[in-house]
Amino acid sequence: MDIKAQFNLIAEEYDGKRKKFIPCFDDFYIKTTQFITFNINEPKRIIDLGAGTGLLTYYWYQQYPNAAYVLVDIADEMLNVAQKRFDGIKNISYQAENYMNELPETMFDTVISALSIHHLEDEGKIKLFARIYDRLPNSGLFLNYDQFCAAQPEMNWWYDIYWESQLMNSGLTEQDIALWKERRKLDRECSVEWETTMLRKCGFQAVECVYSSQKFAVIAAIK
Repeated sequence: MDIKAQFNLIAEEYDGKRKKFIPCFDDFYIKTTQFITFNINEPKRIIDLGAGTGLLTYYWYQQYPNAAYVLVDIADEMLNVAQKRFDGIKNISYQAENYMNELPETMFDTVISALSIHHLEDEGKIKLFARIYDRLPNSGLFLNYDQFCAAQPEMNWWYDIYWESQLMNSGLTEQDIALWKERRKLDRECSVEWETTMLRKCGFQAVECVYSSQKFAVIAAIK
């Protein structure tokens, strides 16, 4: 099953179980967003790549309700859930397309993404980062909230088995765990160290991991 089909399948249930699948949910999504938005100028237009149900945009919208948002995702059912979430909000629009094929034509000064880019092979990541860099204005910002592997295989095994043990004790059903394991087959994780290197090679002048907790990290890159 491909990525679009996998995520369309779970669209309606996706948000309700996020906190169980991401043990560091509050720090990852909420506190890190608060930290980032405290330190930057208010953006005018934000693109959310692999936006899914709009969960990351939801937390950015709390900080910047006047910015224009474009949510991009290959899974139209996920975007349908996002549209329900933001029903009546006029400054949020949606594009059901593969962001690897092209980025939205509209201008933007900030790109955000959560738990999506780790599905790309390294070659695809580099192409995407270069495209984002080319489209951002000077001082434009890219933020990737994502899933990573450890730099060393042994340590990554530690991360993986501990994460699975947390899920097993979280109240998720056997079917939930089975579907998660199936989705994991789509993962093409890289280490935080390698992703920051790729971003620098694409031209970003300031790149830093601003949050990290085992499998989950947030990387900020400024053009």
